[in-house]
Amino acid sequence: MDDAKKIKVMSAIMRAQHFEWRRAALALAPDLDPMELVRRFWSEVGADTARYYVGRIDPDKDVAEQVANLVVSSSIAMGEDAEYLGPDGDGRHLVAHNDCPWYHWHHREGLLEEDQAGCDRWLETTLEGVNEALGTSLRFDSVETLPGGAKRCLRRFWIDG
Repeated sequence: MDDAKKIKVMSAIMRAQHFEWRRAALALAPDLDPMELVRRFWSEVGADTARYYVGRIDPDKDVAEQVANLVVSSSIAMGEDAEYLGPDGDGRHLVAHNDCPWYHWHHREGLLEEDQAGCDRWLETTLEGVNEALGTSLRFDSVETLPGGAKRCLRRFWIDG
């Protein structure tokens, strides 16, 4: 098996484990709000992602552009179809996810409401960690989303102020 195939298989295993973990955690704590569990999970992932990103950001360059590109790199590594589209007319850096296995898994599991909520929480927590480490005020918003019925997820990244 070549490395690309191994990565694809491992990514699928990782996603399956997320849903297996979710089922196990809710079975052990049946009174727990599933959405709160999901938000907490993605907060943990975001905190780790922020530490990783901070080590790769040059604070003397455009931090929003660097984070947008790091999001794309992370996404591609996880088997997502993502691309950096450049800045929009307001100087906000655009990232498109043209397809995403997480979306398909959430749809298949009947948990589509957790898809965007998880992604947004991951990004919120990631940016909080980057902002804390670098003293920036990096922001994002979700312009279009697959779970919202769009043909892609489109997010903008910028420094506020």
